[in-house]
Amino acid sequence: MDSLKVAKYIVKWLKKYAIDNKMSGFVIGISGGIDSALTSTLCSMTKLKTLCLELPIKQNIEHTERSRKHISFLKEKFPNVISKNVDLNNVFNEFNLTTVDDIKSNNRLHALANTRSRLRMATLYYYAALDNLLVAGTGNKVEDFGVGFYTKYGDGGVDVSPIADLLKSEVREIANALEINKSILEAKPTDGLWDDNRTDEQQLNASYEELEWAMKQTYNGKKIDSFSTKERQILTTFYKHNNANKHKMNPIPVCNIPLELK
Repeated sequence: MDSLKVAKYIVKWLKKYAIDNKMSGFVIGISGGIDSALTSTLCSMTKLKTLCLELPIKQNIEHTERSRKHISFLKEKFPNVISKNVDLNNVFNEFNLTTVDDIKSNNRLHALANTRSRLRMATLYYYAALDNLLVAGTGNKVEDFGVGFYTKYGDGGVDVSPIADLLKSEVREIANALEINKSILEAKPTDGLWDDNRTDEQQLNASYEELEWAMKQTYNGKKIDSFSTKERQILTTFYKHNNANKHKMNPIPVCNIPLELK
């Protein structure tokens, strides 16, 4: 893959889409991870207004430091980049207190993690509406179309998905070619939605390299018996997530009423 050519292609695509739809630019949530770093860099390269938002909710200090370093990197290179820190801790804490009666629910922690993501989505769209901006998604191909590793109507709620056709390894290649901060390139992927700072790999029970491999196997028609024990474990993990999250990856089902009933 020619990383710089791919980057230029995405930048051209982003700019054309924004101009064709009479939009002024982009807004992106900066997490301190590689996906948001690459997405924000590509948006910045369009020379259209690019608003980078820090949206802390009990944020890990390392994530915050990486986010700020990256935003500084963008501002030094691109005069069209602006940023804002919108602290959502009070909003989240109030929601947490309001729903405290549900404390016995086994799904509460997961529900609260998703709430963080949805609060950030609502904030992104607030600022998008203020300045006629598009919300740029930061999901890669493995997350968006392989295992569905995102929050429905949270980080999955976007206007454009510039890196959704890139595998995680390809995201790393392009980010490296664009000289994105080394601390971001080397950081362990995490969605930052949990108080214990669990990584993506801990949640998925597989590495992105393994999931990429499994995703590619879905197209080659091999029989499961032809794989090693370890490979079968990886495939089982991939399909477990893929099947459980199809409701995110497939279009919203519509109940089509027969004409004779109308």
